[in-house]
Amino acid sequence: MLEGLDPEQREVATALRGPVCVLAGAGTGKTRAITHRIAYGVRSGILQPASVLAVTFTNRAAGEMRGRLRQLGAQGVQARTFHSAALRQLQYFWPKAVGGSLPRLVDRKIQLVADAAAALGTRLDRGELRDVTGEIEWCKVTQTVPADYPYAAAKAGREAPRDPAEIAHLYAAYEDLKRDRAVIDFEDVLLLTVAVLQDRQDIAEQVRAQYQHFVVDEYQDVSPLQQRLLDLWLGDRDDLCVVGDASQTIYSFTGATPDHLLDFRARHPGATVVKLVRDYRSTPQVVRLANGLLAQARGRAADHRLELVSQRPSGPEPGYTEYTDEPAEAEGAARRIRELIDAGVPAAEIAVLFRTNSQSETYEQALADAGVPYQLRGAERFFDRPEVRKAGLALRGAARFGGNDSLLDDAVDLPSQVRAVLSGEGWTTQPPAGSGAVRERWESLAALVNLAQDLSAARPGATLADFVAELDERAGAQHAPTVQGVTLASLHAAKGLEWDAVFLVGVAEGMLPISYARTDEQIEEERRLLYVGVTRARERLHVSWSLSRSPGGRHSRRASRFLDGLRPGTTATVGRGAGSAGGVERGVRGADTTAVPRRAQRSPARCRVCGRTLTDAGEMKLMRCEDCPSDMDEGLYERLREWRAVQAANSGQPDFCVFTDRTLMAIAETRPDSSAELSRIPGVLSRKLRSYGAEVLAICAGQELDGEIAGD
Repeated sequence: MLEGLDPEQREVATALRGPVCVLAGAGTGKTRAITHRIAYGVRSGILQPASVLAVTFTNRAAGEMRGRLRQLGAQGVQARTFHSAALRQLQYFWPKAVGGSLPRLVDRKIQLVADAAAALGTRLDRGELRDVTGEIEWCKVTQTVPADYPYAAAKAGREAPRDPAEIAHLYAAYEDLKRDRAVIDFEDVLLLTVAVLQDRQDIAEQVRAQYQHFVVDEYQDVSPLQQRLLDLWLGDRDDLCVVGDASQTIYSFTGATPDHLLDFRARHPGATVVKLVRDYRSTPQVVRLANGLLAQARGRAADHRLELVSQRPSGPEPGYTEYTDEPAEAEGAARRIRELIDAGVPAAEIAVLFRTNSQSETYEQALADAGVPYQLRGAERFFDRPEVRKAGLALRGAARFGGNDSLLDDAVDLPSQVRAVLSGEGWTTQPPAGSGAVRERWESLAALVNLAQDLSAARPGATLADFVAELDERAGAQHAPTVQGVTLASLHAAKGLEWDAVFLVGVAEGMLPISYARTDEQIEEERRLLYVGVTRARERLHVSWSLSRSPGGRHSRRASRFLDGLRPGTTATVGRGAGSAGGVERGVRGADTTAVPRRAQRSPARCRVCGRTLTDAGEMKLMRCEDCPSDMDEGLYERLREWRAVQAANSGQPDFCVFTDRTLMAIAETRPDSSAELSRIPGVLSRKLRSYGAEVLAICAGQELDGEIAGD
């Protein structure tokens, strides 16, 4: 089980007890390391398969992990996304915890958002609808209630697509509409699972008895809500292995943060930390460019960057090309891709990656004109395609009644059986000429043929029924097989994938970094996005940009600042020196935690009136249920509002940036008489306590503020 692992991967595979943090650079074999870790634990009897829960972020990654574990003889291990694992638990425990059946889960919330906007008389175009939906998702994973959105968005530096107060109203209307229609969304799945585990100790103990060992992949992308769920799964145990790379944090706009990864040693002082830096994916030339990008980075993630070391033979240097306009850039890329395919590089091993989906159309046209087949990553799901559904029915029928089908008389193994069945659906040994719908249908069927060959190689003796079962499992996980065409994808959609040849296009100022990235943190995330793009390439990498958008346009663009000092003829920015090397930092069980204390587990928030566990952030701020009686001092509340208005006017900021209405209500209900009591009210952060604490306590005590204190 440990054969073929490098020394650091072997450390990961054999560190089966206690907290383990794996810092894994791009292409360093992290999936191989953690699947061998699980399989080694199972095969050696240390881990029981049913007690292991491996969590990752995409259905594709979860499907790949399950496939590898099966091949390693570790059947029975659960490998799921956070949402899938939570939904499974919620469906099982809902009748016991709440009663009745779980509300219907809506696949896409955008229509609900549109209906909520219509109810308010608000008109949103398609782009605004998408952006407002994104803001609502961000609110929910960061546990922000509608009333707090304006302050939270300003604090996080978010570019709100509409007036923040208007988005707060839309968010509230969306939540009301869901309740009226008795439906939940994907974020509710996590929120409700957290609520059940928090409120029902018996259910939490049942889950913890089932799952005793956790593995979390892509840990740099965990949101606060997902971390909260993970903490509830763990309880007071520490059999946890997390894997991630802060330099690949590219989803902060969704609420993801690398802080959980970077703070892991602080939370678990006895943790073993293993750093994987041996890059098995990319050539030394590609790795040199990737390391060079991060050498100029700034910020906390950059302080923990890993210095990759290529394990592959030397390859061609990355190419850099400047074009006059975007159509010329697309034609140039299509021409080079055509040459690669003619030289024997499979189309499926080539990708064109761009910053925004709006760039796709130009490259689709250029590839079509060059006679190059392509597929859009993130477009229609593979298993939803009509030809795939029809092929699935034919294969299922052949598996059940194949003995009476003359097409299968000469088929001696699984691949030949699949080819025989699909020949009746339009598959041929040679692809049709050109591109278009006919070619796309053929590519879909060819992907099924290739999958049958892969399954037969992995499981000799596999039957047609086994193949149909594999398709059903992949369809459930949306784990699509490889389609034989050049991949067109955004940099975000390319995360976790790799190709022999990668064309990074549109690498110009205003696009990378994107024009609306203004803060240092946003700029650094754009740099990490380019780093992810570079590290998708195994052998060939071509970087290009154009001087104008349209033919004949003014040449106002220039190459991205991220390429300064890395492409020929440019001057390097002062770098940060070498990054972290590979190795192992062993934790000490029972280590002294006084120097770096582990963050205390958050105890459930309970209503101070009825004692029920609170899960709604607004109720948690009031420290009572919304429908429990309030003992608020109305006069005190009005005095606090008047004082807040003066403070906001003096500082030139909205009222909510001083304190939100709910925080003032909580203060007026609890009437604190000390700084300690005031600090326990949610929304009274340490900074606000220092700035406003004395005045708020004076108002609560009924004192009159003099003009100087009140800011008059």
